[in-house]
Order: sequence, then C-alpha cells, then structure tokens
Amino acid sequence: MSKAFAKSLFLLNRALVRRLRSLVVRAQPPSKQQQHGFATAATLNALPADGGVAICKVEGGLLMSPSAFPYFMLVALEASSLLRALLLLLLYPALRLLSHGPAIKAMAVVSFLGLRKDAFRAGRAALPKLLMEDVSTEVFETAVAARRRRCVCVSAMPEVMVEPFLREYLLGADDVVVAPEMREFMGFYLGVMEEEDEVVRRMSVEEVIIAAGEKGDDVVVGVGGLGCSFDDLFQKHCKEVYVPTESARRQWHPLPRRRHPKPLIFHDGRTAFRPTPAATLAMFIWLPLGLALAVTRAAAFLLLPFSLSIPFLAATGMHSRVIFPTTNSSSSAAAAKTTTNLFACNHRSLLDPLYIAAALGRAGLAAATYSISRVSEALSPIPTFRLTRDRAADRAAMDAKLSGGGLVVCPEGTTCREPFLLRFSPLFAELGRDVTPVALHSAAGMFHGTTAGGWKALDPLFLLINPVPAYVIHFLQPVPVLPVECGGGPEAARGVANEVQRRIGEALGYTCTGLTRKDKYLILAGNEGIVGADR
Repeated sequence: MSKAFAKSLFLLNRALVRRLRSLVVRAQPPSKQQQHGFATAATLNALPADGGVAICKVEGGLLMSPSAFPYFMLVALEASSLLRALLLLLLYPALRLLSHGPAIKAMAVVSFLGLRKDAFRAGRAALPKLLMEDVSTEVFETAVAARRRRCVCVSAMPEVMVEPFLREYLLGADDVVVAPEMREFMGFYLGVMEEEDEVVRRMSVEEVIIAAGEKGDDVVVGVGGLGCSFDDLFQKHCKEVYVPTESARRQWHPLPRRRHPKPLIFHDGRTAFRPTPAATLAMFIWLPLGLALAVTRAAAFLLLPFSLSIPFLAATGMHSRVIFPTTNSSSSAAAAKTTTNLFACNHRSLLDPLYIAAALGRAGLAAATYSISRVSEALSPIPTFRLTRDRAADRAAMDAKLSGGGLVVCPEGTTCREPFLLRFSPLFAELGRDVTPVALHSAAGMFHGTTAGGWKALDPLFLLINPVPAYVIHFLQPVPVLPVECGGGPEAARGVANEVQRRIGEALGYTCTGLTRKDKYLILAGNEGIVGADR
C-alpha cells in the first residue's frame, strides 16, 4: 500500500512539474519582444507619442479593475433577473479558482444563456457608466488618446458588452474593437462565445495592422492586461509590450469627467452601485429588510400628514435638506410656502413633486407628469394629472391646477442622472405666472428610482428600498413672467424657460444641454418615450 501511494505521489509530482514548465515556456515572450513591468505612469509615458499602432488589452489594461465579475453581474441584474444574479454570486468562489479566460467563459454562460438578442440593451444603456468609471487615466491618455493612426482594443468579454461603450465614448472612427461575439440560436444567446482565431479572421485584425505598417506606421506597441486572450497579436506584431503589475494598477487613477472624449449623459438600469461580490452579497442580504422598510415608508407617505410623516421618514433613514434663498430667507421661505403657486424643478425621480410639497407643507400642491403609471397615480398623496402633449389642453389643465392650489412641473419631461440638464419645455412659462425654480439633488446608494425600459410602477418602490435615500431641495429666487397681454409670447416663454434652466444648473453645478426626452429614450430604449399607463 505504501509503495503504491509513493508511486502515485511521484507520478502526480512529475505531472505537476511538467505542467508548470509548460506554463513558464508559454508565458515567455518571443525574442523580438521587449516586455517591461511598470509601476508608475512614467514608464507608460515612454511609449511613442505619434504614429504607429497601439494594441491595448481592455481587462487589466484600459480598465483598472482586477476582475470582470462586476460587469457580468450588472448584465445578470439588468438584462435578466435577481435569480440569475444570485446564481452568479453563488458561483463566485468557484470562479476564483479559474484563470481569467475560463472565468470569463463561465460568467458568460451564466449571464447570457437564454437572453433574447434583440432585447439586450445593457451594453448600450447600463454598462457604459460602470466601464467609464473604471478607465485608467494613465493608459487611456498614453495608449488610446495619443496621436496614433490606429488603436486596437482587445477584450475577452463579449462584444455586446464592450463594443458599444468603446465605440461610442472612447475610440475614434479608425480604431478597432476586437472581442468575441456571443453565439445565438433563433434570436437567443447560447452563452457561448467565438474562439479567438475566429474573431481575428472575422475582424481582419492582422490585415489592419499590416496595412498600417505599409503606410509607414511600423511602430506597433502593446499594453497588456489580465489573462492570455489574444496574446498571439501581441507576440506577432508588437515590438514592445508594457505589462502592468498589480501594484501598478493600484496606483492608477480613474479618468476624470472633464477628460472624457464624449460626455456620458444618459444611462439606464436600476443598479446604483458597482456590483462587486461583496456589494452584491450586501444587496441580497438587505433586500428582505428593504422591502419591508419600503412598504413602511410608503404607508407613512400615504397615511400621515406631512407634519408627522417627515420626522418618521427621517427616523427610517430618508434624509432631506431644504434651502431657501439666502437674501431675507425668512420672508422668502414664508412667500414660497404661502403665496407662490408655480414651481419648476429639474427631474430626479417620481417623488420630486412630493418632496417639494412636503418641504412647503402644502398637500394640495398638484404635479404635472408624463407617462406616470396608474398605480403611482392612484397611490400619490398629492394630486397628479397627465400631460397629453396637446399644448392647448395641457395649458388649460395646468392653469386650472394653478388656480386650485399650486402646481409643480418638471420641464425636462424625463430624468437625467448625470450632472446635466435637458432642454426645458417652455409650456409652464406660457401660463403668465411668476415661477419659482427649484434645484433638486438626490442620492441613492443601491437602486435608481427611475428607468427608461423597466416597469414605471416599480419606480417609487426601488427608490424607497434604498437604505439611506437623500434629497436636497433648493428654492431659488422667483423668475418674473409677463402675461400674453403685456408682451409675453412664445419667444418670451422660451427665454423664461432658458433662464430657469440656467439658474437651476448654476445652483447645482450642472451643465445645460439642448437634449430632450426623445433623445434619451431613442438612445436607451429604442423608442420615443411613450410609455404605457400600466408601466
């Protein structure tokens, strides 16, 4: 028995030694390559600044994160269900035992298997925000944004996850994204990706690099990353490959918003946090308590007067801060609470009018809304009414509400999560009443209370599930509006709308844009924002 055990141990040891030797040989670069580990941005800056071609690995190269798990978890959460996300989380310990390439393939199976291809929008709507926050300033400015003829970004993640983000927000028209496509059958993803050699042939990557060399751009450098995907491209074409170490990645800095090649204004999805394994586990632990807390908070909104509901909600973690104009603040606050009837605010969530009404203590303040669900309309503790996009009818309805007790309007017509303001519709300025701009800032640590493609009836629930949702309500100085008979008209109304937008943007530090509700929904949901009443 002891001899057989010793022989088995000897054979196992010899197999392991052979395996380790093969890995070491495979990892060695060819003689023409010069690989350099680097720990500071100064080494990256040694890359040639002009001409040539840069081949950059996305995972661990362009992106700072040492794991692709959060991106696949976001796909599971946004494109599928909590059950699929829970399965992926439970598999995480096993994924840790795999190398980068096999782990990517395993996560792709769990996240994509059975998803309908034409309904998958997470790559364009939800993932860009998460990916942009992970871009390394050092690698982007040196290898991607430098004055090169061509940049080739390679990734082991599926093309539908990385290509929309890279193409839309980072790369130029001549740059190339090399990533495997997901295989499909009858319009459904199978969870299996192309092989690397298939991707290279389909994209004609080598022809692109060779053609660039024929044009005189013979300098081909590479920035490595995690795993050994597409290593043949680096070995065959790169004269130098700069491989980041783990310590180097920890010293990198995320790309600041001011340096983004194109601003990321619109993004969608319920998830408001980076779904790392620890954060996702915390979410699943919180959900049962969060659901009970959301029901309790909703009941307080519906059943208690503002004088009681506000302290109760603050005790449950819902924080709010009200700011009135600094000049003669006591009289300004009294005027806003009693005499002002028309309030125009930027749109953060479905609860915007409710927070304004609670800050003023005016339960009779009505809210004009677009595409609100029947459930939310029935449960609202303040009066609500829908705008029909018939200007004459909407103007008459708004004027009636003004005479009846006051009105809150969101001229953007839809929410914008980033620090930008969409174009303000001038309809509210055609009512001939002075308007008080209200600058709103909200924060939600776990779930967003809005979505472009989900069920609108769940918007308040997701907002109330957050452990500590917060609002800042900043009332600004009123903007005078001339009645039509005194010189007011369409041009004057547009001027008032622009002035209200400017003041709110200035108070919040946001950038004013000319984008509209239609622009947002065309980008995120593929429609014009006409949401059914049941949604």
